[in-house]
Amino acid sequence: MFKSVIRVAAAAFRYPIASIGTVRVLPLSCPILGLPNSATARAFTRSLWMMSGTRAPKLFTSKVLNPSMSCGCGGLHTEGDKAFGEFLFDEIKEEKKIQKGENLPKMSGGWQLTMDGTEAQLIKHVAKEKITVTFNINNSILPNFAEEADQAQQKSGEELEILSTPNFVVEVTKQAAKHTLAIDCQFLQDEMGHGEGEESDIFGIFEVSFQPDGEEDWKDNSYTLTKDSLNDALYDHMMDFLADRGVDNTFADELMELSTAIEHQEYIKFLEDLNSFVKCN
Repeated sequence: MFKSVIRVAAAAFRYPIASIGTVRVLPLSCPILGLPNSATARAFTRSLWMMSGTRAPKLFTSKVLNPSMSCGCGGLHTEGDKAFGEFLFDEIKEEKKIQKGENLPKMSGGWQLTMDGTEAQLIKHVAKEKITVTFNINNSILPNFAEEADQAQQKSGEELEILSTPNFVVEVTKQAAKHTLAIDCQFLQDEMGHGEGEESDIFGIFEVSFQPDGEEDWKDNSYTLTKDSLNDALYDHMMDFLADRGVDNTFADELMELSTAIEHQEYIKFLEDLNSFVKCN
């Protein structure tokens, strides 16, 4: 399994990066906000009650049927199970209609993608450095997305689009160094504007640390520099350091598109597995 992305990605909530004291600001129209014209997103078709965690209204009292002798599972087969299966069938069909193809989008810049379940790694070599970016699509949809989607649809009549914006870790390894530089990054979420002429970033740095090269797991006793400890000049140099190695706004846009496609594939696969489980296929 990959080095876990993830001290950051494991958290179901996001820390606001915009509080860092720096001249870098969020764009006026950040794609993470799920604007309908975003080229990286897909249409929002998931039922709002599913996204918000509330229960669907019970339309009838489910009756327990006799265990099926044909499937051999020996489990319950109720009217509710039948209705659930019909709903899942329709949901899968609708999601496949808006899927942008079975092939994942390619990353520019020479990145090579490897997958391990919901974890992904992007790897490339620059001179004698190895750059590894790791992210996990779990918990990558904003937790307040359902509420925002409902409000946006009521206001404009348009469906909000789903974006996967995972936290990601950039690891830089040098042949002559005994340690790997690990930089935890997040997509910025708060919309800020300080003039059209100023440079802006759609992601920011959350933590920076050195980790022993070749270790499977990160050490918790390694000194970690957090966002609150990064002054303006150090933060800007760290962002430039990433940009020089291909981790910039273009990379972040493409990673968001890739993560959104992976998340959608995993969502459809989950629905198919759930449908098979409910029907005992």
